[in-house]
Amino acid sequence: MPLRPTSPAQREMLEEAIVRYQSALLRDERALAFLEKEKGVDWETALTVRFGVVDDPAPGHGPYRGWLSIPYLRHDGEPLQLRFRCLNPGCGVGVTEKENHEGHGKYMSLEDEPVRIYGIQSIHEAGNEIHVTEGEFDRNTLRYKMDLPAVGLPGATQWQTRHRKALAGFSRIWVWADPDDAGAKFARKVCASLRQAKVVPLKHGDVTKTYVDLGLAGLRKALEEVR
Repeated sequence: MPLRPTSPAQREMLEEAIVRYQSALLRDERALAFLEKEKGVDWETALTVRFGVVDDPAPGHGPYRGWLSIPYLRHDGEPLQLRFRCLNPGCGVGVTEKENHEGHGKYMSLEDEPVRIYGIQSIHEAGNEIHVTEGEFDRNTLRYKMDLPAVGLPGATQWQTRHRKALAGFSRIWVWADPDDAGAKFARKVCASLRQAKVVPLKHGDVTKTYVDLGLAGLRKALEEVR
């Protein structure tokens, strides 16, 4: 799907929803526990990236009541779109290693939303190198725990040819690959599009799981092995 700009009116409606959802997150102990224990996200980071919980849904957000809201922001902080992450305990969230999301995905976007790069602020902040991950949480782990300029794609299959233009100017692009078939395919696709890309293979789990289970040492080791 081609990337289309959001109108000022759309951004205003998104901003209102994001503010409301951020306030709801502050009151939602279960969501805060999920972020901290399962994703390694402290309150300061959650506030910075403007995570929220959909308690009073804006128009079109009704199906995602109770879900985590993940804003996609412009380099200047203006909102572009929202993604949603299921927090329903009936889907096994926070209970089992393998979540069971019947009837919907673990992550969902609004219908007809284009696939955007998450964390594009890092493109404007980075020097000669940038890091690419499969998901939003992984990007935030690298950015706010490792202090690395990083962007994320909303899933292993979401790399688009047009994303190449946003990253083509970097001399080195580190692609953090999840240790599964989808992760390997994602890494190959990015590396095929950008000759300066190099894979950081993970063995324990994705970026966030590696951080939660092994700490910063686990991530540093993975990067050091390929530098």
